[in-house]
Amino acid sequence: MNAGYKEMAGRLMVALDYPDAAQASELVRKLEGIPCYMKVGMQLFYTAGPDFVRSLKERGYSVFLDVKMHDIPNTVKGGSHSVTRLGVDMFNVHAAGGVGMMQAAKAGAEAAVAETPGLVMPVIIAVTQLTSTNQTVMNEEIGISGSVEAAVVRYASLAKEAGLHGVVASSLEVEAISATCGHDFKTVTPGIRPVGSGIGDQARVLTPGQAISRGSHYLVVGRPITASPDPRQAAEQIIEEMTGA
Repeated sequence: MNAGYKEMAGRLMVALDYPDAAQASELVRKLEGIPCYMKVGMQLFYTAGPDFVRSLKERGYSVFLDVKMHDIPNTVKGGSHSVTRLGVDMFNVHAAGGVGMMQAAKAGAEAAVAETPGLVMPVIIAVTQLTSTNQTVMNEEIGISGSVEAAVVRYASLAKEAGLHGVVASSLEVEAISATCGHDFKTVTPGIRPVGSGIGDQARVLTPGQAISRGSHYLVVGRPITASPDPRQAAEQIIEEMTGA
């Protein structure tokens, strides 16, 4: 395993979007040996719970817990404390909750680390605009005026002000985020579709190579891997495209 492959594999987040632990575990088995991140979202976490996250950690995987906390600051602080104690490597909150809520998330994680010897501070990121959101939805339904990119950059700036490590955004906005928040500010980008894949319910998408070229730190990929007849081959091809970008 060469260094370039290992680095790019570590920047691929496989979305375990399954209704139960058995199906998710089967995919993990098929991908064994690929040092990628595993993303546990709401569907899986709500049914399999903390034990499944612990099992991934025991197998040596980095885990992104994608539960998108959005509540009053004190509640988010408590949730952040709990997931940090679980040992996740990354989790997220909604930037729309405001600076105070995001600061509370950071405080909860810091308290958990202070209380638990050997626990590492997780990367905390904020969701800007979902990659299923287009400008019409944002303007006319959500009620935010202006362009999607302007809204995303504004939320990213607030996340940085709150002391978070980065944001979730489309790869289309990565360059604008980096220009405003710096290249070290992490960008986690869903809506990744290899050439020939359907876009499904996504609205703002790029290929893996395009996303890496634009500066995305992590790529979240679900259905192009999980719905593939050969998930391992699909993941390997995505990593190869990332490496060649």
